[in-house]
Amino acid sequence: MCASGPSGPSGTPPLHCPYLSYGPFFINNHSQLAVAEERAAQRRSSLRVLVCGLAFLYIAGTVFGGIGLGWIALHPYRRSVTPSEERNARATAQADQIEFRDVELTTPDGTVLRAWFMRPPEANGDAVILLHGVSDNRMGTYGYGKWLVQNHYMVLLPDSRAHGSSGGEVATYGLKEADDLHRWVDWIETAEHPHCMFGLGESMGAAQLLQALPREPRFCAVVAESPFATFREIACVRLGQPFGAGPWLGKTFFRPAADVGFLYIRFRYGLNMELASPEQAVVGSKIPVLLIHGLDDTNIPSYHSDLIAAKNRSDVTVWKVPGAEHTGAHQAEPEEFERRVLEWFVVHSPATKPASDRSN
Repeated sequence: MCASGPSGPSGTPPLHCPYLSYGPFFINNHSQLAVAEERAAQRRSSLRVLVCGLAFLYIAGTVFGGIGLGWIALHPYRRSVTPSEERNARATAQADQIEFRDVELTTPDGTVLRAWFMRPPEANGDAVILLHGVSDNRMGTYGYGKWLVQNHYMVLLPDSRAHGSSGGEVATYGLKEADDLHRWVDWIETAEHPHCMFGLGESMGAAQLLQALPREPRFCAVVAESPFATFREIACVRLGQPFGAGPWLGKTFFRPAADVGFLYIRFRYGLNMELASPEQAVVGSKIPVLLIHGLDDTNIPSYHSDLIAAKNRSDVTVWKVPGAEHTGAHQAEPEEFERRVLEWFVVHSPATKPASDRSN
């Protein structure tokens, strides 16, 4: 059965024998090895195909996903004020003898920005700019506007660029809006000569307001509810949200997609979104800032306000609201919200400061 030759030490066939003997059965060793090697090669080939396929999907998803997310971020859904909303706002103002008028200005890049201005019949001489969140319009802060007018403040309610009735191709989350806000302050200072300028921003509007501080020293104080710390940090949060994960997922597995999105925005629109940074904007600022953040905020988690406050402990105060969701502090604690905001404005108004403080 096998070629002649010495047997192994236990009487088994020599290793060069093409057959293995198990009683009456004989197995062709060469054939079995060939089949095993073929199957192993097939498994290796299938694994290579799988790995290459997954790598292709990851790379394609990273590139196209990053570009898509970058485009979506700069082109949020635009919702204009409806005719019925405007009629109701005008009718309410007329009934309460509140001056109500349309205002618009044109920025150096040709963007036309539009707003409502309201003056109470007995104004206290101070003015507040109200800034809404992403994909919203001036109606998002109109309720606060009515409340502040009732408390004798003049109020300006602009639509952010690329939102509502304002022009603009893209939203830039503070990069251009900070200068827009500077020009709104110019308008109020020229037209109304307020004693003091205040700001109240919500979400994206809060981030825009904080980023305006380095170039707009005329604010006496500002209130920012639910701001993001940096555009990079909130991008990481957004990437993890569909999977119920924290920002760590956006900083690891989806980091390349975020980088692609940032590069796309930079090369396509000339915008460096790494510079959209409220936390950096408060460094060195002497303008008092009240940060309000809900502890149940899953849209922009409250640690973003902690990051901002850490950059300027002396001039930034944080109020965290239990049970409040995104921009929901007033809903959760209406009386406390109104008390804190009005007190913040009153305390930092020149009219309430000692003469020695006003001269500094």
